[in-house]
Amino acid sequence: MQTVERYRLTFTDRGSSGAGVVTDEVIVERTDALGPGGNPVYSDPTGILRAEISPAGEVRMLATGVYQSPQAPRAEPLP
Repeated sequence: MQTVERYRLTFTDRGSSGAGVVTDEVIVERTDALGPGGNPVYSDPTGILRAEISPAGEVRMLATGVYQSPQAPRAEPLP
C-alpha cells in the first residue's frame, strides 16, 4: 500500500454568533516524522498544524503549542 503524500483536512464548527456552520480547509503534506501510533505525520506549510493520519484515514491531531485544543477533522487524500 502506497502512502498518501497530501491530504485536505476539513474542520467544521458552529459559528460563535449562531451564524451557522463554519468550515475551514487546510492542505497538509507528509513529513519524515512518525506519530505516537506509528503512522506518518502530516504538516501544513507553517508547521503549526500537524496530524498523524493512518492508512484508514483516522486523524490524530498533534498539539504544537501549549494552549491548543485541536478538533478532529475529516481527511481527504489528494493526488
